[in-house]
Amino acid sequence: MDRFQAMQMYVQVVDAGSFSAAARILDIGQPAVSKTIAQLEKHLEVRLLLRTTHGLTPTEAGQRFYERVRIALQQAEEAEMAARGADKGLSGILRVAAAPTFARLHVIPHLPEFMSQHPQLKIDIKLDDRPIDLVAEGIDICLRMGTLQDSGAVARKLATSPRSVLATTEYLTRHGYPTHPKALNQHEALVFSQLTDAWQFSRGNEVENVELKGRLHLSAAEGVRAAVLAHMGITVASDWMFSQEIADGTVERLVSDWTLPDIDLWAVFPGGRMATAKARQFAAFVESVIQG
Repeated sequence: MDRFQAMQMYVQVVDAGSFSAAARILDIGQPAVSKTIAQLEKHLEVRLLLRTTHGLTPTEAGQRFYERVRIALQQAEEAEMAARGADKGLSGILRVAAAPTFARLHVIPHLPEFMSQHPQLKIDIKLDDRPIDLVAEGIDICLRMGTLQDSGAVARKLATSPRSVLATTEYLTRHGYPTHPKALNQHEALVFSQLTDAWQFSRGNEVENVELKGRLHLSAAEGVRAAVLAHMGITVASDWMFSQEIADGTVERLVSDWTLPDIDLWAVFPGGRMATAKARQFAAFVESVIQG
């Protein structure tokens, strides 16, 4: 039994909550995971895991072992990086989750630079607009926008973007320019169904609450973006989502003397364990890209 590999596998099993989930993340067979954990328990002469109706739960000894092992694995990773030196960079697999549209526009185009700095690193990106279970999916870092729902996660804010009411110049030429939030309901709204369709606009001491009305609701931000660029209506979105089109004048901000709540970009790390060096460096890289 490779003790170091067994410890890595044990931490993954505890994080994932089952042998089968850990096996999927590690891309090996479930019997191999079960066998390795059994060998580890035999070597330690202690029971580490208990089966419950909710999956696997560490015993008291298993929990103590888990807490110390995950720190040891983090220290081992840091030691390897120090031994290799900065020139050789990161190695292994970095598993990232991100919203498809944001990643396509602002992350993937810059990956060549990051990957050239770390030629031994492999990156596996899961693109999904919906929140995912970072532990169950084996994610090292998630780039998430908006309000964080997972109180158990560890997060760091990377950047903030204004939200705007947006439409193409072609659409506005045909349908007119709204000059007040209340006038937005005279236009066809393109609604991202994962967000609210009720927005609060503010200007000084004035506040206007507007519920956008539209026949087209879309479950993915990429669909909202495509519908806007097809001149189908107005939408509320982060300026990140249309940064190039705003810059070249294809898309315009509306009622810009009124403001909407900003939106934050977060680097979210799985709760219950330390963020890996790979994840921390990737977060810093994305932050530098977004901050310009």
